[in-house]
Amino acid sequence: MSEQIPQTNLTPLSPSEERQWAMIAHLGVLVNLFSGIFGPLVPLIIYMIYKDRSRYVAYQSLQGLIFQIIWWVGGGVLTGIAWAITGTLSTVVIGLLCVPFACIISAMPFVALGYGVYAGIQTNQGQDFKYWLIGDWVRSTLTG
Repeated sequence: MSEQIPQTNLTPLSPSEERQWAMIAHLGVLVNLFSGIFGPLVPLIIYMIYKDRSRYVAYQSLQGLIFQIIWWVGGGVLTGIAWAITGTLSTVVIGLLCVPFACIISAMPFVALGYGVYAGIQTNQGQDFKYWLIGDWVRSTLTG
């Protein structure tokens, strides 16, 4: 007795739905303001749900996920390291010279926040947004 595998009929997303989900994937960076680290879950969930229904949404959400991991999570870790070094060295006068650099590094996650919002606006307007250094790599990963 052979078992039939049920077929799923995945209907493609309309252009307006594609723009909407791509925008939400990029704006997932705003979740980091409230949770600190759960923002990457938004584009990950959108990618998992819509990757087979829209290449555009898959591309934009995967970009948003990688961007947030690199800039928000990585930037947060780098900020913690910079302030730990600055705090340790401030017992010696040289640590006070590190404070401006630690402040600049601390701004990295907030710069990423602005760039993510910009990406969300661009995709909502139907543009094929591509993050600097990440977009080409993600596109080559998705197209094989």
